[in-house]
Amino acid sequence: MSVTFLTQPRRILVRGVNWLGDAVMTTPALLRLRETFSDAHIALLAPEKLRELWLNHPAVDEIISFTPGESVLAIGKKLRAGKFDLALVLPNSPRSALEVFLAGIPRRTGYARPGRSFFLTQAVAARAGAVKMRKRTHQEIQRLIAGTNPNIGNRQPAIGNAVAHQIHEYLHLTAALGTNPEPLAPQLTVTPEEIGAAKKKFGLATITQPVFGLNPGAEYGPAKRWPVEKFIAAAREIRQKTNCVWILFGGENDRRLAAQIASAIHDSRFTIHDLSGKTSLRELMALLKLCRGLLTNDSGPMHVAAALGTPVVVPFGSTSPELTGPGLPDDPRHRLLKSDAPCSPCFLRECPIDFRCLNGISVERVVETVLKTTK
Repeated sequence: MSVTFLTQPRRILVRGVNWLGDAVMTTPALLRLRETFSDAHIALLAPEKLRELWLNHPAVDEIISFTPGESVLAIGKKLRAGKFDLALVLPNSPRSALEVFLAGIPRRTGYARPGRSFFLTQAVAARAGAVKMRKRTHQEIQRLIAGTNPNIGNRQPAIGNAVAHQIHEYLHLTAALGTNPEPLAPQLTVTPEEIGAAKKKFGLATITQPVFGLNPGAEYGPAKRWPVEKFIAAAREIRQKTNCVWILFGGENDRRLAAQIASAIHDSRFTIHDLSGKTSLRELMALLKLCRGLLTNDSGPMHVAAALGTPVVVPFGSTSPELTGPGLPDDPRHRLLKSDAPCSPCFLRECPIDFRCLNGISVERVVETVLKTTK
């Protein structure tokens, strides 16, 4: 249900989401919000770790950040000083709705969920096309693998509808304020100056070969990670066929994995730039923009690269590209690879059996796809 405003909101507070990939998927809704309320001041409340993501974004006028230890009372007080007249709450948590309630913002819109609707003035019902990501049980996975009950898969909701993707969750919520619900591609921005500075800082300024990115980590868990030995084999073969330079991306938690890959790949003829744990978020964005393509697991950097216009190739395992794939669904720039494992997607962090969903995606298939995507 959309809202007709007696007066157009002049100061809008958007309570942003807490994870990198999810934040990128909110950008179409934010762009639609800007489109509708073009004269309004739009501020985004975001975790400090994501503050840099929103610099120079066309939908955001102001970034208000908070730290992990900051209390809900402190955040409410901070927001109260902004004198906002409308709040849009993108997360589904009770806390996020309580923050804008304590800020005294008179109009507060968010999804109706247990423990939070009281704090909202407009509690929006779940959209008709929403698909819940239900984790499969170990018993269900075993039965699917054995093929003993062909109907057991019906317990997982159908994912193939045209509006299953997570970006529609945010667009539907924003549409309750009267915005256009039609999807846009997720969008982020970096400047040429940022790209130039990152190239200089990390020793890439004089490179004349094509630059490819490799992102072998995934915060969610190992069930989203294509095996490391396959990343190594694919990187070697792609390097032989393209004479590319590889940039290895990752966070602090990926440094051991990245070092293993870099050690296996590096030789006198083949240099890999291991930048895992070394870049700021803005530097990561600049370097992803620089890449001709990114070979990556389903992860935050996957979404960032796609939103910057860099083609991505992604082996999908425990998660669903129909729900959380990069960019707009069916964007021809990106290639999302799946095996025929009957238990995928399971949405589990760790595989309880033999990791067949990702083991079933071959090095040869990935190499061929990267070459086609980046030619």
